[in-house]
Amino acid sequence: MTLAIDLRVDVHSPIPIRRQLTEQLKHVIDTGGVPRDQALPSIRELAGFLGINPNTVARVVEDLKRSGYVEARRGSGVFVASAPPARPAPRLRETFLQDTVIRAAALGMTADDLAVGVLSLAGVRPAAVQGAVEVLLVECSPPELDFFAAQLEAQLPVRVDKVLLGELATIARRPKQPGRWRAAVTSFCHLPEVERLLSLRGIPVIALLAEAHLETLHQLAQFPPGTRVGVVSAAVETAHNLEHSIANAGLPNITLVGACPAEGAALNRLVRNVDVIVCSTSAADRVRKLAGPAVRLILDDRALDQRAIEMLAGLLVHSNGAGPAATARPRPRRSEAAPAAPEAPRERPRTRRDAKPTVRQRMKEKQP
Repeated sequence: MTLAIDLRVDVHSPIPIRRQLTEQLKHVIDTGGVPRDQALPSIRELAGFLGINPNTVARVVEDLKRSGYVEARRGSGVFVASAPPARPAPRLRETFLQDTVIRAAALGMTADDLAVGVLSLAGVRPAAVQGAVEVLLVECSPPELDFFAAQLEAQLPVRVDKVLLGELATIARRPKQPGRWRAAVTSFCHLPEVERLLSLRGIPVIALLAEAHLETLHQLAQFPPGTRVGVVSAAVETAHNLEHSIANAGLPNITLVGACPAEGAALNRLVRNVDVIVCSTSAADRVRKLAGPAVRLILDDRALDQRAIEMLAGLLVHSNGAGPAATARPRPRRSEAAPAAPEAPRERPRTRRDAKPTVRQRMKEKQP
């Protein structure tokens, strides 16, 4: 039995390559182009067929995994989920898109004009929010504030107002400023306290989850049983959050020894009692000097859970046109280690700039 997948990447499209490939694969899965429980082509295969960086394909696979379209099976690869998310019927979606393209053509718009117009309204981000919206970010340390603020402002058309958790009580007692903050965001462990302090101001609160990259979990899964792992970051809160994310993965072959900031006596003790250290880029130089060649280093600056971004985007859209929205709480979930390449900025395909690669490749079916 053979499997045919037809994928295209347009380097000149305003839609990022990662988004193009993600949506095409979702469509292929929705329409049965790849059967349930069928193995997807490997990251290297897809990257080679499309002429794009494997890192981009790895991030696409991660997107599909987070949204429930695929699942990783250790030692076997990535498979289409047995029950992918329910979306509008493929035929209804296709009909809607065809109608939209025809109506746009009647106005003299090309498909690219339509894509640019839609992306312009959406800000090339998950939510169609009118103008820049102010969001209150509450965290317990400046590094955490900087990390979350950078992630949010990169993915949503928002302005982030950063406030330390210890200062929130004072701010919450100030006279109300109607409409200043559309929502408040904080990490999951601070959610109850932030909700309590903001309860009288009517500001909905979203919990953000920052997790270890899949590549980190994949690397950790390759170590022999009993491997001792420590976690280091510039701030102790960041280190503990990263440690918690790794613990949620439930890797049976590793033992988490502890987490600490990238300075002080705690770091000296940690490097003497571990085989592997997962650390942030900002802490890497200091950790290398103390740990020496005997300890393996894995760099990980965490990734913001996309579900939290989507929930915040949905709340902002709702409040933009329908008044206040209810508080939403994303729940922590177990991460799964899956083969993936290290995270990297989105890159253009390594083909000619005017190339528009097409995949029409037949591959043998991969059984679990």
